[in-house]
Amino acid sequence: MGALAALPASNLLAAEVDLPPVSVGAGVRSSFTYSDPDFGDEVSDFELNSARIYISGKVTENISLMFNTDYNAGGATPESVRVIDAVAQFSFSDEFNIWAGRFLPPSDRANLYGPYYANHWGVYRDGVQDGYPFETEGRNDGVMYWGQFGIAKVSAGAFDVQGLTKGSSDVLYAGRVQLDFWDPESGYYLNSTYYGEKDLLAIGVAAQTAAGDNAYSVDFLLEKKLANSGVVTIEAEYAKYDGLGGYPSPVSNINGPIPYDSSDGYYLLGAYVFPQTVGIGKFQVLAKYGEATYDYGFAELDQTTSELNLTYLIKDFNARVTLFYIDSSFDPNLGLDGKQMGVGLQVQI
Repeated sequence: MGALAALPASNLLAAEVDLPPVSVGAGVRSSFTYSDPDFGDEVSDFELNSARIYISGKVTENISLMFNTDYNAGGATPESVRVIDAVAQFSFSDEFNIWAGRFLPPSDRANLYGPYYANHWGVYRDGVQDGYPFETEGRNDGVMYWGQFGIAKVSAGAFDVQGLTKGSSDVLYAGRVQLDFWDPESGYYLNSTYYGEKDLLAIGVAAQTAAGDNAYSVDFLLEKKLANSGVVTIEAEYAKYDGLGGYPSPVSNINGPIPYDSSDGYYLLGAYVFPQTVGIGKFQVLAKYGEATYDYGFAELDQTTSELNLTYLIKDFNARVTLFYIDSSFDPNLGLDGKQMGVGLQVQI
């Protein structure tokens, strides 16, 4: 200890390690849901829907790393923790960025904002939103270019997907073009709302192709902060999954889900944030309506999904509580109809 104290101060300073800046965060989505199917028993469940850890940092001025994990209660591998983002990011200018690793590929806005930055609670239930093929949580493994040119944001890349192109010579190609006519949206990942921080009028077109099959979509977002400080949002999308992607087949037999040839559909969403502060937050009302059609070749199945939300916004996406009601129906009625209501909580740091 005495020898250490005798060292010159300059030597002690030289021994310090200059670590790169690192950001660490986390997110949780939890809910209580009452489900009332047309056929079967009523169910009331508490659920930890998702828990995430976010890590990001800079290696140099132009090289960054993003690493995110997710615990998901459902899906193909329930009760598991998965790596959802593991990407090296090379950013040389607004116009020239290269990403490599696992991340969200060019696709519809709904995939690029994910559940934590969605305006509504019941994401990915309508047969339309985020039906593109994915490795896990909308992500694929690959490499991509993206750039911002004034009002235009352009992205294109090549990817592999387990069960689709991995283990073969096929590659999934993906691209997206987005135009922001009012305020710009920085970065590659998107939001479904900015709660009045931006005035938005955006249109995006995306497409993917692999092994001769295709998927494509058109999405629209309008958001305006009014003179009374209320915020109105309108979101819409049309998507077609022509042999590529699409939701799991709603219809099954003793051998499992019955595959369909293609599906297409649309949804409309409207929301309004009231300007008045009530307690520590503001209230938002939201309504969403979607229709999707599954083409089995020998028959078609139509799905209709309606959703109502009342959300208490404490700190935008970082703290919000939502009362939700979701109604799903099918034509012809094969016993798949059902209603859900409940309360969802989301917290992020």
